Amino acid sequence: MTGTSLTGAGTASIAAPKPSMVLRLLAGRGVFRLAIQAMGLVLVTAWGAHDYGRFATALGLMTWLNFVPSAAEKSALKCLPRLRMTRDAVAALAVRVAVVPVVVVLAAMAVALIVAPDSDVALYLTAAGWSISGGLLMTVSGLHRFTGKSTLDALAFTAGALVVGAVTAGTWFVRWSPLTHLGLLLGGILLILGFSAALLPKKWLRGERIDGHRLLPAFGRTTVLLGMTEVLDVLATSTVFGVLALAGRTVDSGPFYVALLASSAFCSLLFYQLRVHQPTISARLRGSGAAAGRARAVELLKLVERGSLAFLVLAGIALVIPAARAVLTAEDTVGAYVVLGVFVLVETVLFAVRLYAGFLIENTNSKVLTLTASASIAGLIATPLAAAALVPAMGPVGGFAALVFAIGARATVLRRLLRRHHPEL
Repeated sequence: MTGTSLTGAGTASIAAPKPSMVLRLLAGRGVFRLAIQAMGLVLVTAWGAHDYGRFATALGLMTWLNFVPSAAEKSALKCLPRLRMTRDAVAALAVRVAVVPVVVVLAAMAVALIVAPDSDVALYLTAAGWSISGGLLMTVSGLHRFTGKSTLDALAFTAGALVVGAVTAGTWFVRWSPLTHLGLLLGGILLILGFSAALLPKKWLRGERIDGHRLLPAFGRTTVLLGMTEVLDVLATSTVFGVLALAGRTVDSGPFYVALLASSAFCSLLFYQLRVHQPTISARLRGSGAAAGRARAVELLKLVERGSLAFLVLAGIALVIPAARAVLTAEDTVGAYVVLGVFVLVETVLFAVRLYAGFLIENTNSKVLTLTASASIAGLIATPLAAAALVPAMGPVGGFAALVFAIGARATVLRRLLRRHHPEL
């Protein structure tokens, strides 16, 4: 490796993960996701619509922070299989890059809890602490997988599921406030994080500097551009919660949050599968394999464009028909929940396909990262604009319609940018 390149060093052959390891990892992450799903349902009965709406709004607005420290994991899993001499230095840098934003958020949370413990700011920053600490745990666990200690990943998230289950049960029986609930969740995840981080190789924790290599600029650029896609995508979704609040529909944040949990449960498992296989795929998509990866991604993006456009056209036609419009805008009826389920299903499928297409593109080379980031910026602009038009009248259903519109917009922008830079596609 010379200069600021993170991909030019010798590359060892990377074997695909064994099915038994994948199942073990999915079991650990899966039980954690199930615990989060159950928490979302149980807390409705513990708090009622008002407090649950505040809780859902706080988590919804801060979920994007989960992907800030995990960007370092994504960058490390892409770069480490392509490195040899500087592998330990890059891994150590990944740890430091992931830890810094977590410390900043936790410090801000501590100040808010001391100055105004009963304020919404304290609630939101505690939700931010829970979200960003979970992202750091993903990064630490990802680095454990790279060292061959995949069991530590499964154990960490199984322990996280136990924390979520215990705190949720306590809240249901004792009726702890949303702030107390989030604070206890955060305390539990920080404890698990501390044990998990302590088991990383000591040379990664020390982060000794290697003279002659400018690692930070190169790794920092890759991390920012790779992580920007997930951060901006989830931040775009978070803006829907902001629109619900501004429209005076904070109570509707509850149904939207529960529906979003169903969507994110599937997509997060897919996301995790991609992370598990990322070292292998990253090595495969180098050189001549990059062109095939981009061509496959373009076809998938085209499907997403057509699917989102067709669905939105059908939804627009339904809004013109009075009887159908009444169903689309209804609240707290069986028909309303069926409609919401359909919108969630469509959004989940389109998002999953776009996620895989973006994953293929990102692992071809570093030059395309500015293209994926630009597409995510387009989605961040499109989501609140669509939500502002649809959410006040349609509530949670309008929120998912806005997400479908933004997914199509991101796919369109990314495909056109790719074709501009790679005319052979």
